[in-house]
Amino acid sequence: MLYHIAPAVIIDGTLYTLLAFSVITWTLILFKIWQLTKNSYYNRRFDSAFWNAPDLAKAKELPADIYRGSQARIARQGFAWLDENRQAVSKPLKYRGAPDELLEQSLRTQMQKEQRAMESGLTMLASIGSTSPFVGLFGTVLGIMHAMHEITQSGSTSLDVVAGPIGDALIATAIGIAVAVPAVLAYNFFLRRVKYLRTGLENFVNAFTHTALMANVNSKE
Repeated sequence: MLYHIAPAVIIDGTLYTLLAFSVITWTLILFKIWQLTKNSYYNRRFDSAFWNAPDLAKAKELPADIYRGSQARIARQGFAWLDENRQAVSKPLKYRGAPDELLEQSLRTQMQKEQRAMESGLTMLASIGSTSPFVGLFGTVLGIMHAMHEITQSGSTSLDVVAGPIGDALIATAIGIAVAVPAVLAYNFFLRRVKYLRTGLENFVNAFTHTALMANVNSKE
């Protein structure tokens, strides 16, 4: 049975597991802060340069250092689709249909890729935040089981005998909660940040599609 296992092995195993969870959590937190902050900066810089360009042709020729970030990659996808659509002699299936709808579909496909990149790591944070308290509780329960078994064998119920083992077992629950709190807070913060960035990308997709459509209409006139 479980109480035949040394209590130190169970408690240490639980603590090392929670330590690994904590390292993963803080690594993800630092990475997501760096990733989303950098992406936001690039998007703001690109958005300003792109919409201050006189036309799409000039916007396409912006310096390479401006074309960085999720919004810039969506714009590149849009320009690539427009170029392929103009150069296609015999229209394949992917170019058959309303141009504005096909362009928007291509842009939204790229936007979904960017969203998946921004959401990377959030599932791990949510999992750690939800499971860490239970891992700690598991170590506490098994630690208390061992403590009770040792108390029964010793035949003594004095405070010195009872308090020590049970106190050690409760440490696992406390650490589990301490690991879960930053993971849950970080998950909620980053999830809200990703939603905010996605809204910006959706607005850019709509504006790019409208601008490309108007440029196409003007060129035909």
